[in-house]
Formats: sequence, structure tokens, C-alpha cells
Amino acid sequence: MSLIRKCTAEFIGTMLLVVFGCGVAVATGCVGSDGLIATALAFGLVIVAMAYSIGNISGCHINPAVSLAMLIDEKLTLKEFLGYVVSQVLGAILGAAIVALFFGSFENLGGNAVQDAVVVAYGEGPALVIGLLAEIVLTFAFVLAIMGVTSKTDNKAVTGIVIGLSLTLVHLLGIRLTGTSVNPARSIGPALLQMIGGDFTAISQIWIFIVGPLLGGAAAALLYRFLDKDKDISERLN
Repeated sequence: MSLIRKCTAEFIGTMLLVVFGCGVAVATGCVGSDGLIATALAFGLVIVAMAYSIGNISGCHINPAVSLAMLIDEKLTLKEFLGYVVSQVLGAILGAAIVALFFGSFENLGGNAVQDAVVVAYGEGPALVIGLLAEIVLTFAFVLAIMGVTSKTDNKAVTGIVIGLSLTLVHLLGIRLTGTSVNPARSIGPALLQMIGGDFTAISQIWIFIVGPLLGGAAAALLYRFLDKDKDISERLN
């Protein structure tokens, strides 16, 4: 499969992730338990849909943190990684633009920010650290699940479901902490366009949603490589 086709698949997949995930977040406002659950399910279900539609083309990363993990695991070349990330960010920007078109406003496109409850509990400065830690932990759990389920071809039939449910899970916890990113592209797109509507909060905190997911994804990949290698050695000894 050519890199252009893979990048096109990543572009489309990330665009639809933002349209449906962030779109539902905007539609519900994540208000109450119903809004929270609906948003978490939206992100999870769109991943399931994309996994079974473009997974055989690009692997359906649609997330720079996942692509970084695959680069570390030597399942992606540096050229592919760079192509994927550019495509993902551009797809997220288009997705955010579509959400803005649907709702007629650039003010709220599902951009990420440390939530008010965390700021009240810790104060503005420490809250940013808590937000960063949350994104690292959430992404670590999400990417670790991806590394595990994609490590065996026997899991192919259920891979998309497992990944989608894992993303739903991290959203259930993370929405009230940071809005849940675990995906730099998903955060960059809405943050850039929300500036047009005069909201600079998401873009001022964008470093959290780039650094956190990348650190969490890298940590998960390194840990899984260690665990998987250790397992292979023990199997050969036995």
C-alpha cells in the first residue's frame, strides 16, 4: 500500500473522529451523566467504525500518539510516521471546521482544557500539572491496550472493538479532568479554530495535549516491548 493512500486514510479517519467525537461533545455539552456517556461512546464507536473500514489500509492510527508507539515498536518507518502525523493534524482541522459549520459557531468545537473542577481543587498552576499527568496516564492505558490487542493476528476480528471500548473507557474518566484528548491531532484541530471564535483557552493549554499523549504513548510502547521480549525469552527457555 502506497504512503499516499495510507496518509489519505489517516486524514479521513481523523477528520471523522473529530466530526463525530467532538460533534457529539458539542451537541450534548457533556452535561450530566448522559452527556458524558454519550460523548465517551461517540469517540469509542467512531474508532470501531474506522478500525474496520481503514484499518486494513493504514492501521487506523488516527492519532499521533499511536503512530509514535508504532514507530517505537518498529511497525512504522520515520517517513510513514511524519506523513501520518501531518495527515492526522490536517484531518482534525477539517473535522473541526465541519463541526463549526454544523453548529454555526467557532466558540466551542470540543477543544481540550483542564476542567474547572480540577482548577478549583488545585489552583491554576498545579491544575495544569494534574492535567498533564492525567493525559499521560489515560494515553498510556489506551495505547497499552492497542499494543496488546494488535500484537497477535488471532485478535484481528475483535481488534476494533477492543480499541473502541478502551477509548470509551478513558473518556469516561478523562472528560471531567481534561475533556480527554489522548490524541494531539484531535486537540490541535479544535484549538486552532476556536481561536477564530475568540476562545484562546484550548490553544494556550495545547502543550498539555501534545506532550501528555506523546509521553503516555511512548511509555506504553516501551513497556510493551519489554514485556513482550521478556515473554519470548521465557517461552524459548521452556
